[in-house]
Amino acid sequence: MANDVLLQHLDYLLALAAERHFGRAAARCHVSQPTLSVAIRRLERDLGIVIVQRGHRFEGFTVEGQRVVTWAQRIVAERDEMLADLDRMQGRLTASARLGAIPTAVPVCPFITDEFLRRNPAAAVRIEALSSREIARRLADFEIDVGLTYLDDEAPPGTRAVELYREQYVLVAPADNPLMGLDEVAWSDAAGLQLCVLTTSMRNRRILDANMAAEGIRYRPVVEADSVDALYAHLTGSHRATIASTAWLPKLGLPQGFGARPMVRHGPRPPIGLVVLDRAPASIVAAALVEVAGELDLGVRIDRMWSAAAL
Repeated sequence: MANDVLLQHLDYLLALAAERHFGRAAARCHVSQPTLSVAIRRLERDLGIVIVQRGHRFEGFTVEGQRVVTWAQRIVAERDEMLADLDRMQGRLTASARLGAIPTAVPVCPFITDEFLRRNPAAAVRIEALSSREIARRLADFEIDVGLTYLDDEAPPGTRAVELYREQYVLVAPADNPLMGLDEVAWSDAAGLQLCVLTTSMRNRRILDANMAAEGIRYRPVVEADSVDALYAHLTGSHRATIASTAWLPKLGLPQGFGARPMVRHGPRPPIGLVVLDRAPASIVAAALVEVAGELDLGVRIDRMWSAAAL
Protein backbone atom coordinates (compact mmCIF):
# COMPACT_ATOMS: atom_id res chain seq x y z
CA MET A 1 0.00 0.00 0.00
CA ALA A 2 1.36 3.43 -0.98
CA ASN A 3 1.79 6.08 1.71
CA ASP A 4 1.74 9.27 -0.35
CA VAL A 5 -1.94 10.12 0.17
CA LEU A 6 -2.56 13.79 -0.66
CA LEU A 7 -4.58 15.91 1.74
CA GLN A 8 -6.28 17.53 -1.24
CA HIS A 9 -7.66 14.13 -2.24
CA LEU A 10 -9.11 13.76 1.25
CA ASP A 11 -10.77 17.17 0.84
CA TYR A 12 -12.36 15.93 -2.37
CA LEU A 13 -13.51 12.75 -0.65
CA LEU A 14 -15.16 14.69 2.17
CA ALA A 15 -16.93 16.91 -0.35
CA LEU A 16 -18.28 13.79 -2.04
CA ALA A 17 -19.39 12.41 1.32
CA ALA A 18 -21.24 15.65 2.05
CA GLU A 19 -22.85 16.10 -1.37
CA ARG A 20 -23.39 12.43 -2.36
CA HIS A 21 -23.00 13.54 -5.97
CA PHE A 22 -19.84 13.90 -8.08
CA GLY A 23 -20.96 17.06 -9.88
CA ARG A 24 -22.00 18.92 -6.74
CA ALA A 25 -18.86 17.77 -4.91
CA ALA A 26 -16.70 19.10 -7.76
CA ALA A 27 -18.52 22.43 -7.70
CA ARG A 28 -18.02 22.61 -3.93
CA CYS A 29 -14.27 22.12 -4.44
CA HIS A 30 -14.15 24.54 -7.40
CA VAL A 31 -12.76 21.88 -9.74
CA SER A 32 -14.14 20.02 -12.74
CA GLN A 33 -15.97 16.74 -12.24
CA PRO A 34 -13.28 14.77 -14.14
CA THR A 35 -10.61 16.28 -11.88
CA LEU A 36 -12.47 15.17 -8.77
CA SER A 37 -13.18 11.70 -10.17
CA VAL A 38 -9.53 11.18 -11.10
CA ALA A 39 -8.46 12.28 -7.61
CA ILE A 40 -10.82 9.79 -5.96
CA ARG A 41 -9.51 6.98 -8.19
CA ARG A 42 -5.95 8.02 -7.35
CA LEU A 43 -6.84 7.80 -3.65
CA GLU A 44 -8.25 4.32 -4.19
CA ARG A 45 -5.08 3.28 -6.00
CA ASP A 46 -2.84 4.72 -3.28
CA LEU A 47 -4.77 2.90 -0.54
CA GLY A 48 -5.29 -0.30 -2.50
CA ILE A 49 -9.05 -0.43 -1.90
CA VAL A 50 -12.33 0.49 -3.56
CA ILE A 51 -13.83 3.51 -1.83
CA VAL A 52 -16.83 4.44 -3.96
CA GLN A 53 -19.64 2.22 -5.20
CA ARG A 54 -20.12 3.33 -8.77
CA GLY A 55 -22.91 2.84 -11.28
CA HIS A 56 -24.33 5.42 -13.61
CA ARG A 57 -24.15 7.76 -10.61
CA PHE A 58 -22.77 7.87 -7.07
CA GLU A 59 -24.23 4.92 -5.14
CA GLY A 60 -22.48 5.26 -1.79
CA PHE A 61 -19.28 4.05 -0.15
CA THR A 62 -17.95 0.58 0.41
CA VAL A 63 -17.34 -0.55 3.99
CA GLU A 64 -13.65 0.27 3.58
CA GLY A 65 -14.57 3.55 1.91
CA GLN A 66 -16.73 4.64 4.83
CA ARG A 67 -13.85 3.91 7.18
CA VAL A 68 -11.58 6.09 5.01
CA VAL A 69 -14.18 8.88 5.18
CA THR A 70 -14.13 8.66 8.99
CA TRP A 71 -10.33 8.90 9.09
CA ALA A 72 -10.34 11.68 6.50
CA GLN A 73 -12.68 13.75 8.69
CA ARG A 74 -10.25 13.41 11.58
CA ILE A 75 -7.12 14.07 9.49
CA VAL A 76 -8.53 17.15 7.75
CA ALA A 77 -9.84 18.50 11.07
CA GLU A 78 -6.35 18.12 12.58
CA ARG A 79 -4.79 19.90 9.60
CA ASP A 80 -7.21 22.80 10.01
CA GLU A 81 -6.48 22.93 13.73
CA MET A 82 -2.74 23.07 13.02
CA LEU A 83 -3.24 26.05 10.70
CA ALA A 84 -5.49 27.77 13.25
CA ASP A 85 -2.93 27.18 15.98
CA LEU A 86 -0.17 28.72 13.87
CA ASP A 87 -2.42 31.71 13.26
CA ARG A 88 -3.00 32.03 17.00
CA MET A 89 0.76 31.95 17.66
CA GLN A 90 1.09 34.93 15.32
CA GLY A 91 -1.57 36.81 17.26
CA ARG A 92 -4.42 36.36 14.80
CA LEU A 93 -7.13 33.91 13.88
CA THR A 94 -8.19 33.67 10.24
CA ALA A 95 -10.26 30.49 10.39
CA SER A 96 -13.97 30.28 9.65
CA ALA A 97 -15.84 29.27 12.80
CA ARG A 98 -18.56 26.74 12.00
CA LEU A 99 -21.49 26.99 14.40
CA GLY A 100 -24.51 24.69 14.35
CA ALA A 101 -27.45 26.08 16.32
CA ILE A 102 -30.90 24.76 17.11
CA PRO A 103 -33.54 27.06 15.54
CA THR A 104 -34.67 28.47 18.89
CA ALA A 105 -31.09 29.55 19.67
CA VAL A 106 -30.27 31.11 16.28
CA PRO A 107 -31.55 34.55 17.41
CA VAL A 108 -28.97 34.65 20.24
CA CYS A 109 -26.03 33.81 17.96
CA PRO A 110 -25.14 37.49 17.34
CA PHE A 111 -24.43 37.94 21.07
CA ILE A 112 -21.65 35.36 20.66
CA THR A 113 -20.47 35.91 17.10
CA ASP A 114 -20.31 39.72 17.28
CA GLU A 115 -17.87 39.53 20.19
CA PHE A 116 -15.93 36.66 18.58
CA LEU A 117 -15.45 38.71 15.39
CA ARG A 118 -14.53 41.81 17.39
CA ARG A 119 -11.73 39.86 19.08
CA ASN A 120 -10.72 38.08 15.87
CA PRO A 121 -11.27 40.58 13.02
CA ALA A 122 -9.57 38.34 10.44
CA ALA A 123 -11.88 35.39 11.22
CA ALA A 124 -15.26 34.53 9.74
CA VAL A 125 -18.37 32.73 10.96
CA ARG A 126 -20.74 30.26 9.31
CA ILE A 127 -24.01 29.51 11.12
CA GLU A 128 -26.36 26.66 10.27
CA ALA A 129 -29.76 26.02 11.85
CA LEU A 130 -29.80 22.33 12.75
CA SER A 131 -31.76 19.94 14.92
CA SER A 132 -30.14 18.86 18.19
CA ARG A 133 -29.60 15.39 16.71
CA GLU A 134 -27.96 16.79 13.57
CA ILE A 135 -25.66 18.91 15.74
CA ALA A 136 -24.51 15.78 17.55
CA ARG A 137 -23.79 14.01 14.25
CA ARG A 138 -21.92 16.93 12.70
CA LEU A 139 -19.78 17.45 15.78
CA ALA A 140 -18.80 13.78 15.72
CA ASP A 141 -17.95 14.06 12.00
CA PHE A 142 -15.89 17.28 12.51
CA GLU A 143 -18.28 19.17 10.21
CA ILE A 144 -18.91 21.94 12.76
CA ASP A 145 -16.68 23.40 15.48
CA VAL A 146 -19.34 24.04 18.12
CA GLY A 147 -23.00 23.38 18.68
CA LEU A 148 -25.51 25.67 20.36
CA THR A 149 -28.10 23.25 21.66
CA TYR A 150 -30.04 21.82 24.58
CA LEU A 151 -27.96 20.49 27.47
CA ASP A 152 -30.32 17.73 28.58
CA ASP A 153 -30.73 14.01 28.08
CA GLU A 154 -30.29 14.48 24.32
CA ALA A 155 -26.93 16.27 24.66
CA PRO A 156 -24.26 14.75 22.38
CA PRO A 157 -21.99 12.14 24.00
CA GLY A 158 -18.23 12.74 24.00
CA THR A 159 -18.66 16.49 24.40
CA ARG A 160 -18.20 19.11 27.07
CA ALA A 161 -20.61 21.97 27.51
CA VAL A 162 -20.89 25.54 28.73
CA GLU A 163 -24.39 26.55 29.83
CA LEU A 164 -25.42 29.97 28.50
CA TYR A 165 -29.06 30.44 29.50
CA ARG A 166 -32.30 28.61 30.27
CA GLU A 167 -35.35 28.83 28.07
CA GLN A 168 -38.43 30.61 29.37
CA TYR A 169 -41.56 30.26 27.27
CA VAL A 170 -44.01 33.03 26.44
CA LEU A 171 -47.15 33.18 24.37
CA VAL A 172 -46.79 35.60 21.48
CA ALA A 173 -50.26 36.55 20.27
CA PRO A 174 -52.21 39.60 19.05
CA ALA A 175 -52.22 42.25 21.77
CA ASP A 176 -56.02 42.36 21.82
CA ASN A 177 -56.30 38.65 22.65
CA PRO A 178 -57.82 38.22 26.16
CA LEU A 179 -54.94 35.93 27.15
CA MET A 180 -52.59 38.91 26.91
CA GLY A 181 -54.22 40.31 30.05
CA LEU A 182 -53.20 37.34 32.20
CA ASP A 183 -50.15 37.16 34.48
CA GLU A 184 -49.50 33.62 33.18
CA VAL A 185 -51.04 31.65 30.34
CA ALA A 186 -52.02 28.01 30.81
CA TRP A 187 -50.90 25.65 28.06
CA SER A 188 -54.46 24.39 27.79
CA ASP A 189 -55.61 27.94 26.96
CA ALA A 190 -52.83 28.43 24.40
CA ALA A 191 -53.83 25.15 22.75
CA GLY A 192 -57.09 26.76 21.66
CA LEU A 193 -55.31 29.35 19.51
CA GLN A 194 -54.10 29.03 15.92
CA LEU A 195 -50.57 28.05 16.91
CA CYS A 196 -47.46 28.17 14.73
CA VAL A 197 -44.74 25.89 16.12
CA LEU A 198 -41.57 24.10 15.06
CA THR A 199 -41.70 20.64 13.49
CA THR A 200 -41.60 17.44 15.55
CA SER A 201 -37.99 16.81 14.46
CA MET A 202 -36.98 19.73 16.69
CA ARG A 203 -36.26 19.32 20.40
CA ASN A 204 -38.15 22.54 21.16
CA ARG A 205 -41.34 21.06 19.70
CA ARG A 206 -40.97 17.96 21.84
CA ILE A 207 -40.61 20.20 24.91
CA LEU A 208 -43.77 22.12 23.97
CA ASP A 209 -45.66 18.87 23.44
CA ALA A 210 -44.55 17.64 26.89
CA ASN A 211 -45.85 20.84 28.50
CA MET A 212 -49.17 20.43 26.73
CA ALA A 213 -49.34 16.80 27.89
CA ALA A 214 -48.65 17.92 31.47
CA GLU A 215 -52.03 19.68 31.35
CA GLY A 216 -53.70 16.76 29.59
CA ILE A 217 -53.88 18.53 26.26
CA ARG A 218 -53.41 17.30 22.71
CA TYR A 219 -53.31 20.12 20.20
CA ARG A 220 -53.14 20.58 16.44
CA PRO A 221 -50.90 23.43 15.17
CA VAL A 222 -52.05 25.30 12.08
CA VAL A 223 -48.47 25.94 10.92
CA GLU A 224 -45.33 23.85 11.44
CA ALA A 225 -41.94 25.10 10.27
CA ASP A 226 -38.24 24.37 10.79
CA SER A 227 -37.15 27.94 11.53
CA VAL A 228 -38.12 30.75 13.87
CA ASP A 229 -38.20 33.20 10.96
CA ALA A 230 -40.87 31.08 9.25
CA LEU A 231 -42.98 31.09 12.42
CA TYR A 232 -42.76 34.87 12.72
CA ALA A 233 -43.60 35.30 9.04
CA HIS A 234 -46.89 33.49 9.63
CA LEU A 235 -47.80 35.71 12.57
CA THR A 236 -47.62 39.08 10.82
CA GLY A 237 -51.03 40.43 9.87
CA SER A 238 -52.85 37.39 11.27
CA HIS A 239 -54.68 36.16 14.36
CA ARG A 240 -52.21 33.31 14.79
CA ALA A 241 -49.89 32.86 17.75
CA THR A 242 -46.71 31.04 18.75
CA ILE A 243 -45.01 29.91 21.93
CA ALA A 244 -41.60 31.58 21.91
CA SER A 245 -38.48 31.57 24.01
CA THR A 246 -37.66 34.90 25.65
CA ALA A 247 -34.23 34.50 24.01
CA TRP A 248 -35.84 35.35 20.66
CA LEU A 249 -37.10 38.74 21.74
CA PRO A 250 -33.90 40.83 22.14
CA LYS A 251 -32.99 40.40 18.47
CA LEU A 252 -36.34 39.63 16.82
CA GLY A 253 -38.71 41.71 18.94
CA LEU A 254 -42.45 41.20 18.46
CA PRO A 255 -44.52 41.51 15.28
CA GLN A 256 -46.46 44.76 15.10
CA GLY A 257 -49.67 44.56 17.11
CA PHE A 258 -48.53 41.53 19.13
CA GLY A 259 -47.75 41.07 22.81
CA ALA A 260 -46.11 38.39 24.94
CA ARG A 261 -47.12 36.80 28.23
CA PRO A 262 -45.34 34.10 30.30
CA MET A 263 -46.49 30.50 30.01
CA VAL A 264 -47.14 28.45 33.15
CA ARG A 265 -43.94 26.56 33.93
CA HIS A 266 -43.91 22.79 34.32
CA GLY A 267 -40.58 21.58 35.66
CA PRO A 268 -37.11 23.15 35.26
CA ARG A 269 -36.33 25.59 32.47
CA PRO A 270 -34.42 23.73 29.70
CA PRO A 271 -30.73 24.72 29.58
CA ILE A 272 -29.09 25.92 26.35
CA GLY A 273 -25.35 26.06 25.85
CA LEU A 274 -22.31 25.55 23.67
CA VAL A 275 -21.08 21.99 23.16
CA VAL A 276 -17.65 21.08 21.78
CA LEU A 277 -15.84 17.81 21.29
CA ASP A 278 -14.03 16.74 24.44
CA ARG A 279 -10.61 16.11 22.89
CA ALA A 280 -7.02 17.14 23.32
CA PRO A 281 -5.64 19.32 22.02
CA ALA A 282 -8.83 21.35 22.00
CA SER A 283 -10.01 23.03 18.82
CA ILE A 284 -8.57 26.54 18.64
CA VAL A 285 -11.72 27.96 17.07
CA ALA A 286 -14.01 26.13 19.49
CA ALA A 287 -11.93 27.33 22.44
CA ALA A 288 -12.18 30.93 21.22
CA LEU A 289 -15.97 30.70 20.94
CA VAL A 290 -16.27 29.05 24.35
CA GLU A 291 -14.11 31.79 25.89
CA VAL A 292 -16.40 34.47 24.46
CA ALA A 293 -19.59 32.68 25.47
CA GLY A 294 -18.37 32.06 28.99
CA GLU A 295 -17.86 35.77 29.59
CA LEU A 296 -21.23 36.98 28.25
CA ASP A 297 -23.45 36.21 31.26
CA LEU A 298 -26.08 35.66 28.59
CA GLY A 299 -28.74 34.14 30.82
CA VAL A 300 -28.83 37.18 33.09
CA ARG A 301 -28.93 39.53 30.09
CA ILE A 302 -31.84 37.72 28.44
CA ASP A 303 -33.84 37.54 31.68
CA ARG A 304 -33.27 41.25 32.37
CA MET A 305 -34.36 42.20 28.85
CA TRP A 306 -37.51 40.10 29.18
CA SER A 307 -38.30 41.50 32.64
CA ALA A 308 -37.96 45.05 31.30
CA ALA A 309 -40.16 44.27 28.27
CA ALA A 310 -42.83 42.57 30.39
CA LEU A 311 -43.31 45.58 32.71
